[in-house]
Amino acid sequence: MEVMEILGYTGALFIGLVLGLIGGGGSILTVPILVYVLAFNPVIATAYSLFVVGTTALVGAVKNTIKGKVEFKTAIIFAVPAFITVYLTRALLIPAIPHEIFKLDGFIVTKNLVIMLFFASIMLLASIRMIRDQKIKAKTTAYSQPTTLYLVLYAIIIGMVTGIVGAGGGFLIVPALVIFAKISMKKAVATSLFIIAVNSLIGFMGDLQHTDINWVFLLPFTAISVSGIFIGIWLNTFINEKKLKKAFGWFVLVMGIFIILKELFT
Repeated sequence: MEVMEILGYTGALFIGLVLGLIGGGGSILTVPILVYVLAFNPVIATAYSLFVVGTTALVGAVKNTIKGKVEFKTAIIFAVPAFITVYLTRALLIPAIPHEIFKLDGFIVTKNLVIMLFFASIMLLASIRMIRDQKIKAKTTAYSQPTTLYLVLYAIIIGMVTGIVGAGGGFLIVPALVIFAKISMKKAVATSLFIIAVNSLIGFMGDLQHTDINWVFLLPFTAISVSGIFIGIWLNTFINEKKLKKAFGWFVLVMGIFIILKELFT
């Protein structure tokens, strides 16, 4: 096994560790690890990321369902438009984008470049949210037609983001559930894992039509990531979650800036 391959599988463990420790954020590292450590094409990397993210989120979703923390009515309202959008994005939009989009004074803008820059911008947004650690509160406790409509529209946007970058988008889903669905923060986090699992795994199915999946690599990589979740949950009892989340936010911020600089200037 080569050094980069060892680093890649170590990264898979780290993804799970972060998810177990702070309840989210680890999936944002999946694509950079697959692209920059294991040298996968960004389109393939985002497809593999959907499977890894979906499977790891499913583990958390099952645990939360057993504990009765998942708001299924809210999850269905959000998940249905979101997973349809994710599937269509992966099955139709991504394959339709040409490899070379346009040239500007000798600078070639490719599909891979656009995906990685868009992904980096999502990383920056996620990092700022983790660093600031804002408290979100709902003002009312009942559903209304306008807020349900906002939830559906927001779900479509999240579905497109998930489909393009291959990340779960929990940092975007949780605020939407609190603000529009009027549920508590704890239930929003639990429900978001269910939504992420459904979105990601159905989105991955959209890739099966036009992508040759290397299951020999993907299944062990995912299994290592899932095992990392359980280690992270155990370590969570010894570590200050709030401080760790902020530190990880700074790490993601640096990674996002690194990706932008690397893609534009190398």
